[in-house]
Amino acid sequence: MTSYAQPYAYSRGELVEPDWRRFPGWASVTDEEWRSAQWQRSHCVKNIKQLRELLGDLVEERFYADLERDQRERATMSMLVPPQMMNTMVSHEVPAGPGSLTDGFYADPLRRYMIPVFSDRRTDWPSHPYSSRDSLHEHDMWVAEGLTHRYPTKVLAELLPTCPQYCGHCTRMDLVGNSTPAVEKLKFDLKPVDRLDSMMRYLREHPEVRDVVVSGGDVANMPWARLEDFISRLLEIENIRDIRLATKALAGLPQHWLQPDVVEGVGRVARTARSRGVSLAIHTHVNHANSVTPLVAEAARAMLDAGVRDVRNQGVLLDGVNADSHTLLDLCFSLLDGAQIMPYYFYMCDMIPASEHWRVSVAEAQRLQHDMMGYLPGFATPRILCDVPFVGKRWVHQLADYDRERGISSWTKNYRTSIEATDPEALTRTYSYYDPIHTLPEPGQRWWAEQFSKGALQADRPLVHAG
Repeated sequence: MTSYAQPYAYSRGELVEPDWRRFPGWASVTDEEWRSAQWQRSHCVKNIKQLRELLGDLVEERFYADLERDQRERATMSMLVPPQMMNTMVSHEVPAGPGSLTDGFYADPLRRYMIPVFSDRRTDWPSHPYSSRDSLHEHDMWVAEGLTHRYPTKVLAELLPTCPQYCGHCTRMDLVGNSTPAVEKLKFDLKPVDRLDSMMRYLREHPEVRDVVVSGGDVANMPWARLEDFISRLLEIENIRDIRLATKALAGLPQHWLQPDVVEGVGRVARTARSRGVSLAIHTHVNHANSVTPLVAEAARAMLDAGVRDVRNQGVLLDGVNADSHTLLDLCFSLLDGAQIMPYYFYMCDMIPASEHWRVSVAEAQRLQHDMMGYLPGFATPRILCDVPFVGKRWVHQLADYDRERGISSWTKNYRTSIEATDPEALTRTYSYYDPIHTLPEPGQRWWAEQFSKGALQADRPLVHAG
């Protein structure tokens, strides 16, 4: 009998914590310091000067110049990378003298979305003509400041506009993080206590809401006492049945979730949730297997042991980072086998400005979904989603129509958002999503260039075309 190799070969590997001492700036950092959340926060890389101090001459000057130009001209997010995340970059390379990490640093998947440089970006269509700062229109759907009611039974509560780390592709780049030369960020108007009170008031008055995603920003940046108070108040509302805490910091700063006061606090709210029949879960955001280290696994286990129902991963599909089936499967198995984190979703990168080099077409996302099927258990096979403006999350095979030449897909929905209560056509209208123009066949690319040149595209959208 002939034996055929599988397209993907599963092999369970052991998780490894890279040696941070390979970087000159951390050569004397102790294990105790590394495990300290306070040390991690106080040693984040926030600017090029600090990156130079960490890496020294291991990376050539051309990289720093490339980064400086991106920060000045394109970056939608300010730089903020915790040591834990920095340490997972070029993690398999041993420094061998000046410039030895340059090529590896350029190619590194974590670096490509955490510290983007100008040469990463497209020069023909850096932004899609229909990209926008708030691409999902979450701000339009606020029913209270920071509370988005987009789905019939679910809301998103943005408690704060900061994170322990800033991802270059952040879909909430309109609000989250510090302003950059390219993007002046919006600000909350209300005081935090008033903002949270208004959220609670809305939730008590709308019993159709049963599911609250507690996010921001990142809940790891909220002092635990305040976050516990918010969760406890949610648990007092009878109609709330699901609470999901959104934190990339489980992977980017696991030291935070290993702090005794945090673990004990999670245990308290988890016990209350269980006694009241409420599901409390943590949703994290990991995009590559290199991010899954023993410390991340330890933090996930601590949360599960404290009583949360599940720890789930919502990654983002990013070209140059993870947009091939083997990389996605490696990540899923690392999460599932190594850290007991459930692969849940992979979102297509949203249509924000300067993101075209990360985005893939709907057709490519469909192919990746096909190629991932059959390897993971069904309950742990992540769905690849397209978050369609004014519609919401849709499996990539749910489109109603698809013009592949021009890269325009059409989508429908079966519910009204909070801004469509009186719209009679909300459930019959089709909504458009757009593939990256550079992925289209030549006639399609030519059509978009012609529309741009004759001003046929909407004038209130950011039109950035240099080709």
